[in-house]
Amino acid sequence: MSARDMALALIVAVLWGFTFTVIHVGLGSFPPLFFSALRFVAAAFPAVLLVRRGNVPWRLMVTVGLLFGVTYFALLFIGMDLGMPAGLSSLVVQSQAAFTALFAAVVLRDPPVFWQKVGMGVAFAGMALIGWEFSGGGSLLGLGLVVASAVVWAATNIILKRAGGVDMFRLMVWMSVVPIVPLLVLSWIFEEGQAEALAAMDWRGAGAVLYMGLVATVLCFGIWGELMRKHPPTVVAPFSLLVPVFGMGFVALLLDEAYTPLKLGASALVFFGLAMNVVGRVRYDARAMRVARFYVQP
Repeated sequence: MSARDMALALIVAVLWGFTFTVIHVGLGSFPPLFFSALRFVAAAFPAVLLVRRGNVPWRLMVTVGLLFGVTYFALLFIGMDLGMPAGLSSLVVQSQAAFTALFAAVVLRDPPVFWQKVGMGVAFAGMALIGWEFSGGGSLLGLGLVVASAVVWAATNIILKRAGGVDMFRLMVWMSVVPIVPLLVLSWIFEEGQAEALAAMDWRGAGAVLYMGLVATVLCFGIWGELMRKHPPTVVAPFSLLVPVFGMGFVALLLDEAYTPLKLGASALVFFGLAMNVVGRVRYDARAMRVARFYVQP
């Protein structure tokens, strides 16, 4: 990977890490489902008028739009709205890497390697400690919803894996059309104050919507998809581990989110568990590739 591509991967990690601070700000201006709908409006228009659908199948676009666009973001935003701290949310949603490995073992018949198993155990132990800490006064329901969002993200990863080489940038732009109406309907049924929120929207609320739609979705997924196209996933994926590092850092700096010693220790377990899960697979795949190259030598 060139220095330019490494810099781009780092920029995406920074921007995605800052996303959780932006979500916190946005939830202060809008109901969670309505906020999620607005971010997809910002992501879809005018992008769908400028970007062709290309090789993105309609069925995949609708499936990802409903599963990832509606379910994942609804669970994440509602969980954070119910009191799940932004910094911990940035870490817990990355447990999707461990859940993805579990789903891959069942659906794709791709069992986790040794270090992935160890990493999953360590990460889940850390999340259990976070849950125990929350049982003393935090939002267990909020934590549960954020964990559920990570499970949905992992299921989406498996669907994309089975779909093959789809242009991720085009997929994210076009699938952003799908969640808008379902999220608005759900917001109309379960929430109130949408009109008042729009009338009272200030620069922070508008900035949160635009950032989530244009930066976190269109720009970041565009860069990430291009990096995944140019390089093996095992080279690009480890950069995602920096997202919770930046996420917790921004939240601590800008939102003064406090971390007890137990939360810090539990967060460290989750992070190192995820690192073992990702890096362990990277090392295994790299070693397998070297062995394959050795056996095909003339």
